[in-house]
Amino acid sequence: MTQSHERPAALKVAVAKYTIDAPADFDAFARKQAQWLDEAQALGARIAVLPEYLSLELAATFDDAIRADLHASLAATQRYHGAFVELFSRLARERAMHVVAGTFLLDTGRGRYRNRSYAFAPDGAHVWQDKLRLTGFEKHTGVIESGDELKVFETDGVRGAIAVCYDSEFPLPVRAQCEAGARLLIVPSCTDTDAGATRVRVGCLARALENRCFVAQSVTAGEAPWNPALDVNTGEAALIAPMDVGLPHDGMVVQTRGEQHWAVATLDFGALEASRAHAQVSNDRDWAAQYFPSVARAKVVRAAA
Repeated sequence: MTQSHERPAALKVAVAKYTIDAPADFDAFARKQAQWLDEAQALGARIAVLPEYLSLELAATFDDAIRADLHASLAATQRYHGAFVELFSRLARERAMHVVAGTFLLDTGRGRYRNRSYAFAPDGAHVWQDKLRLTGFEKHTGVIESGDELKVFETDGVRGAIAVCYDSEFPLPVRAQCEAGARLLIVPSCTDTDAGATRVRVGCLARALENRCFVAQSVTAGEAPWNPALDVNTGEAALIAPMDVGLPHDGMVVQTRGEQHWAVATLDFGALEASRAHAQVSNDRDWAAQYFPSVARAKVVRAAA
């Protein structure tokens, strides 16, 4: 993302509840991305966030045998990687927006795939963050591997970071990103059960609370029975804040409802920083209080008679 030395008071963010379709070819996929981003731009968004597994929608461009086989579809979609990056670089430039293009499952050269989230700046440049923790489904594939590096980037003077879906459920990596200055955590997600959607949502709420940061979560929606990774999709996209004075009491800034494509809100980073002065709790500043010998390990005790 581009760097800026001015810290804005506010930034308008849009998170997608992205309906999975079956595009006939890459051009159809590209037209859909342009339409969705045009909608986010019309809503005034400076940042638009698309969901995890976005690249797997491209598996629909192949025959039934390939798109129904996860390994085959992962291999086949690699031919689109260069075009995928070029597409979102162009769309970000043309709309003068920051675009987090969900994730692309990228072959690292050994028939092993990393779930990579690309973030594009208005000048077309990009950074990326790989998913660090794998779900049971991803482990079971035998070909998806975890990333090994945490990153933080600049977005119009606000430091942001990406935690792909399951990564949002782990406090320490996100804490490291926030200690590096991240105040906006971006969570592209894809869940196929209500339990999974709840887990990610609870993770997002907890990370906002612990770190006094905003969280932007995108989701997939609808059904895609033609692909084992995109078969059923559930959840709502949301923008989340810490629960404290001057901020939403339940943490929910805004979330999608029904057929709504985007949840959009202006996030006030000035108010976020100012909230420290009159906070009811200061989980972010009190984090280090956990690190003392008596809580390094718990011991079993028995009640005395």
